[in-house]
Amino acid sequence: MTNLPLPLSEQIHARLTERLQPTALKVIDESAAHAGHVGANDSGQGTHMRVCIASPLFTSLSRVQRHRLVYDALQDFIDQGLHALAIELI
Repeated sequence: MTNLPLPLSEQIHARLTERLQPTALKVIDESAAHAGHVGANDSGQGTHMRVCIASPLFTSLSRVQRHRLVYDALQDFIDQGLHALAIELI
């Protein structure tokens, strides 16, 4: 039995769940819609993500501070090739 790595969207979901304890979270891989664009890869996966998130940790933080928490939690994914991250605060 081989241990295949989780798709990036699932890795991001797990990371955000661990770090930000969201009450709502959806991670959508939009990479296929960006085929041929800068930052896209040949697989059509793992380069362009959309995160829809609500977290009690966002209470009393500005929009910029909330986005910073998400970016900080995912920085190593960005360093490894995640090209675009759209964040929707819900």
